[in-house]
Amino acid sequence: MAEASGSRHRSLYKLVGSPPWKAAFRQGCLERMRNSRDRLLNRYRQTGSSMSGGARNSLLVQEVMEEEWNALQSAKSWPGALAQLEEPMDLAVLEEIQQELIDQELSIISEYEKSLQFDEKCLSVMLAEWEANPLICPVCTKYNLRIASGVVLCQCGLYIQSHSPDLTEQKLRACLEDSVNEHSAHCSHTPEFSVTEGTEEKSSLLMSCLACDTWAVIL
Repeated sequence: MAEASGSRHRSLYKLVGSPPWKAAFRQGCLERMRNSRDRLLNRYRQTGSSMSGGARNSLLVQEVMEEEWNALQSAKSWPGALAQLEEPMDLAVLEEIQQELIDQELSIISEYEKSLQFDEKCLSVMLAEWEANPLICPVCTKYNLRIASGVVLCQCGLYIQSHSPDLTEQKLRACLEDSVNEHSAHCSHTPEFSVTEGTEEKSSLLMSCLACDTWAVIL
C-alpha cells in the first residue's frame, strides 16, 4: 500500500517540470479541493475524528493532485506545454502545492469541527431551558408554552390541539427531551421545530433536521 502511494507521488514528480506549471496546477488543485468539501467531510466522518495528524493529511490531498494533473493532461489548451514534461523535476514546487492543500484540508475539517461544537452548545442550551420552569416554546424559543385542556398555546402564534386531552407540561417536556436525545444519538446537529398548518387535519408539531434529512411528529 505504502509502495503504491509512493509510486503515485513519484509519477507526479516526474510529470511536473518547470515553474510555468506551478500557477495552473496550484490553482486547479486548490479549486478542486474547495469543490470537494462534501467528499472530504464524508470521508472524515467515515474514518472518525480520532485520527492522527499524519493520517488526516492524506484524506484527499493525493487524490486531488492526481485528478487535477489528469485533467490538465487531457486539456486541449496544453499541447505546447506538454513538451515541458522532459524538463528536470521540481520537487519543491510539488511539495509547496501539496502543503497548501494539506493546510486547506485541515482548515475545512477545523471549520466543520467548530460547527459541530457550536451545535452541541446550542443543543445543551435548549435542553437546559426545557428543564427549567416554565416550558419554553421549541418553535420560537422565546416565550413560555401554556397547556389547557389538551391545547398547546404560545404568544408566538403556536396553537396545537393535541390528540390527548390529558396532556400536561410534564408529559410534553418529556416527549420533547426524548425526541431530541434520540436524534442526538445519531446526529450532532441541532434540530428545528415547526408547526404544520393543517386544513382538514389538526396542526402538528414537527422536529426536523436538514443535516441528517430526518423529521418526526412530536405532537
